[in-house]
Amino acid sequence: MSELDKEYEASLKSIETENKIDRIFYRPIGFRIARMLRGTGVTPNMITVLSIFVGAAVGFFYYPDNFVYNICGILLLICANILDCVDGQLARLTGIKSEIGRILDGFAGDIWFTCIYVSFALRLGNEYGTNCFFIAAVLSGLSHLVQANITDYYKTLHLYFISKEKGAEFQSLEQVRARHKEMKYGINKFFYFLYRGYTLLQVKATPSLQKMLQNLHAKYGDDFPEVVRTDFRKQSRELMRLIDLLTFNGRTIVMFIVVLLGQVWCYFVYEIVVLNIVLLVAMRKHEKMCATFYNR
Repeated sequence: MSELDKEYEASLKSIETENKIDRIFYRPIGFRIARMLRGTGVTPNMITVLSIFVGAAVGFFYYPDNFVYNICGILLLICANILDCVDGQLARLTGIKSEIGRILDGFAGDIWFTCIYVSFALRLGNEYGTNCFFIAAVLSGLSHLVQANITDYYKTLHLYFISKEKGAEFQSLEQVRARHKEMKYGINKFFYFLYRGYTLLQVKATPSLQKMLQNLHAKYGDDFPEVVRTDFRKQSRELMRLIDLLTFNGRTIVMFIVVLLGQVWCYFVYEIVVLNIVLLVAMRKHEKMCATFYNR
């Protein structure tokens, strides 16, 4: 492996948790941009803020039923996701990391899709003469929030079983609460309060996973044997393809198609019905896997 390849791999959280589109397209582009920005004084948080503005602008271009505008919206969303890759890869290349940066990075995608869902509701309201589509927009937003939350938790858990260093972002609810309590009042504490609620949902939704971790920590402390780590990752990888449907790439492929076809109402159906079914199936399989793992 060349030095450049080693540097590229070091810019990723883990090859194991990257889906195919990211490996082929987004991550290589993000890596090249991150390398160019290294040493310029540009920080990962600056890139995150820029990605928020770029992604939020997508809603404006999705509002009209106009092919050129819609293509521009698709390209903007692709650019926003490239920037989202850049901030993480730049952070790993430079070592400039922060708790708030990670939390802000997570909220960036929520802001993009909130603007998109509102845009879809306005567009459909004009087409059909009703505001009922805002109900679908709200349901889509809530569904997306839960799906992204659980997906992020499963992927971070997988990293935790690769190594303590790779899984450093995987925190228990008790750790998050303790960190929030010791923070001084201000914007950082506010964001961490939101993150605390984010973590609470993850814990409540995964009882078998929590029991598995409790048993493993009781037996091995924080240093799980390599055979345990390898065994868990092998089973976890089998669920990654299903979980990948709930990621940015899984949902935007369908979004791009329905936008270009001018049938944006189909996306609300996909988000609320199809992706929630995928989430429930993935959670059931993951909980069963965790229960079998700690029982064995």
